[in-house]
Amino acid sequence: MVDQSIASLAKKLRAKEISSVELTQDYLARIKQLDGQLNSYITVTDEIALAQAEAADKLIASGSTSTLAGIPIAHKDLFCTDGILTTCASKMLHNFVPPYESTVTGRMLASGAVTLGKTNMDEFAMGSSNENSHYGAVKNPWNLDKVPGGSSGGSAAAVAAGLCVAATGTDTGGSIRQPASFCGISGLKPTYGRVSRFGMIAYASSLDQAGPMARSAEDCAHILQSIAGFDASDSTCSEVATEDYTANLEAPLEGLTIGLPKEYFGDGLNNDVATVIQDAVKEFEKLGAKVKEISLPNLNLSIPSYYVIAPSEASSNLSRFDGVRYGYRCEDPKDLMDMYKRSRGEGFGKEVQKRIMVGTYALSEGYYDAYYLKAQRIRRLIKEDFVKAFDEVDVIMGPVAPTTAFGIGAKTDDPIAMYLEDIYTLSINLAGIPAMSIPAGFAEGMPVGLQIMGNYFAEAKLLNVAHKFQQATDWHTKNPSLAEGA
Repeated sequence: MVDQSIASLAKKLRAKEISSVELTQDYLARIKQLDGQLNSYITVTDEIALAQAEAADKLIASGSTSTLAGIPIAHKDLFCTDGILTTCASKMLHNFVPPYESTVTGRMLASGAVTLGKTNMDEFAMGSSNENSHYGAVKNPWNLDKVPGGSSGGSAAAVAAGLCVAATGTDTGGSIRQPASFCGISGLKPTYGRVSRFGMIAYASSLDQAGPMARSAEDCAHILQSIAGFDASDSTCSEVATEDYTANLEAPLEGLTIGLPKEYFGDGLNNDVATVIQDAVKEFEKLGAKVKEISLPNLNLSIPSYYVIAPSEASSNLSRFDGVRYGYRCEDPKDLMDMYKRSRGEGFGKEVQKRIMVGTYALSEGYYDAYYLKAQRIRRLIKEDFVKAFDEVDVIMGPVAPTTAFGIGAKTDDPIAMYLEDIYTLSINLAGIPAMSIPAGFAEGMPVGLQIMGNYFAEAKLLNVAHKFQQATDWHTKNPSLAEGA
């Protein structure tokens, strides 16, 4: 069953060829068998999942038409889930059980989806390798010595290994797309504001966006259908009407104009990765698309601007974790100031502390104009580059990352090298446009993702373009040997 799409499983569930309880039991068994090698889950909710599956079977029997009814899903462990431990992979929230449900998980529950558990991640979503977790690094199912990418590495590894049908992730600077690329699955970062952030523990509020991670673009479309749309609980959530994201998946690509940014194919891009991307673009030409070279001249400014804006927002957002109301509190504090200092010093990991310090510095008196304000001006220039590009092309394509998945520990002592892994993804978050990664081939035995970028609220077009590629190729059907052997 692990090779089945959401639509295929939904059909089997309605035909009573399998029950949601049986399907959920199968996935729970796989988690028990395989996740000791991967560490992709922080919390597995066996009893809750089986109770939800039983309720889903009754829902299906009553005539529900929800495609997600009875489908076992995993959630990144920064979505608040009522009554279920939600840690953000941090010691700071090691004991936090939310008394409410995030909009994303709540909408999926309302669709009848089954929650298998909460997936591992970089602490507070800060990282590109899933090595910054209080609960240990996640392993890539294609090679256990490699990282799965981050920060949604647990979700990506779980989907790739068949430990859930699909998963939720979040993307602040590439945290859905890069792990999707490294693990050989499909992942979509929607337009900023397309999906509610209510109940999603914040890293950088103007950049964070939730999205689906699954084996195929079609599966991503079904999940996006459930979670997208206006939410009055989130003041940044857009009121632009949602579409039927599955309705036009089959639309032909004749006449589609693809933009290839010359800046994406320069120095730093691995030659084998470049070859995979170029071959993927040729496949689109066979499907009737036209290719045009474009320029995104401010791409090189995305890393310095992002690493001022994101830490600045993190510094503000994470100030609430002080040991007073909830989360980790140090033992035997001498006074209030000692409690603040030690609770935060002991509760946050090194990468989180570093970003808080950078952000606090950038926002401090005398430096705000020099750093934060200048970074926001650069952000505007990056957005304008994309606006101009979409006057000429329908979608933009390029690599997700300059390399395939790297070795665990290979870049932990070189933060600049780690940050450069996000060179092709950060600008999308700064501009707020949608983008996705789909499997496009292999380099050095590891998966390579093709990044497809679209205009604002053009998720349906992205999914259509990705789906047609996946109909013409079989890269998204490949499984790691670890998953095949289970």
